[in-house]
Amino acid sequence: MTAPPADAEALIQRRGRAGVIVLNRPKALNALTLTMVRLIAGALEEWEGDGAVDRIVLLGAGERAFCAGGDIRRLYDLGRAGDHDSQLTFWREEYQLDRRIKTYPKPIVALVDGIVMGGGVGLAMHAAHTVAGERFVFAMPEVGIGFFPDVGAAWILPRLPFHVGLYFALAGLRASAGDALALGLAETFVPSAAFPALAQALESAESVDAALARFAAPPPRSTLIGEAEAIKGCFSSPDRAVILKALRRAETQGSVFAAPARAAMMEKSPTSQAIALKQMALGATIDFDEALRTDYRIVSRICRGHDFYEGIRAVIVDKDNRPSWAPPPSQAEVDAYFAPLGDAELKFPAGGA
Repeated sequence: MTAPPADAEALIQRRGRAGVIVLNRPKALNALTLTMVRLIAGALEEWEGDGAVDRIVLLGAGERAFCAGGDIRRLYDLGRAGDHDSQLTFWREEYQLDRRIKTYPKPIVALVDGIVMGGGVGLAMHAAHTVAGERFVFAMPEVGIGFFPDVGAAWILPRLPFHVGLYFALAGLRASAGDALALGLAETFVPSAAFPALAQALESAESVDAALARFAAPPPRSTLIGEAEAIKGCFSSPDRAVILKALRRAETQGSVFAAPARAAMMEKSPTSQAIALKQMALGATIDFDEALRTDYRIVSRICRGHDFYEGIRAVIVDKDNRPSWAPPPSQAEVDAYFAPLGDAELKFPAGGA
């Protein structure tokens, strides 16, 4: 594989024992494009058979973001032009890359010191090791743009404690580095100032586990963990209306998280929240591959719907933050997003590639 140029959207380099991948769109918060997906997938393919590379390091350029998600404006424009095939090519290859990262035979270390949302979660949270710096900010805010928590979030979020995954999926609110470590979204905290030294250590012959242990530090305090039992009480139901009532009750009882969570849910797409509710319930019972297949079934329908385009119009295009959402869907309408696709199902190349 020929290394991409220095201004490429993803920089691919071999440094010592490490294959290093740098997401290189800092002005766009390293938002993920199809070009980046293909560069990363190609590098992983090459390095799997390279005996001189025994670990992969994945990081984002700049200080603001690891990866803030997919390039949704590009996806919006494709959909508005009726080019759903190109949209689905991106999502299909993105989900295949997420699985590649999850099943990769060599350890992948994601160094996350900044925003990690949406598609960035698919890259970072499926890696063997997720390292958070103090600037780490996690969210799955998709319901705010008429989308849904994809990239395998249906496998990640239901497995978090205290039903906090449903809180993230329905409210789209953020978690800090302290929250991430307390809830299991990241495994190691390393101060931001030590990230360059850690990256250098990962290029050496020192084992990945030893390098991470050497640089690990006590994480910042988690604010969410103090609200964990209240979150669990509010988000234990699969019914949106019941959750909203529970949040109202928790608010009157003094829970700090309840009012922002309820306000956030009231602003989001009812269709997206209904999809996410079913997705999270289903995700707790299926394996990772099936979670990604389910994502692809949903996205194949949502890209032809209303709320995805209305949400992006309101947030990204016109920026009036006044989306006009479709009415809440019936259960049959929700179920239709999850129906099998037949010959169009998401497929994974043989050998995990």
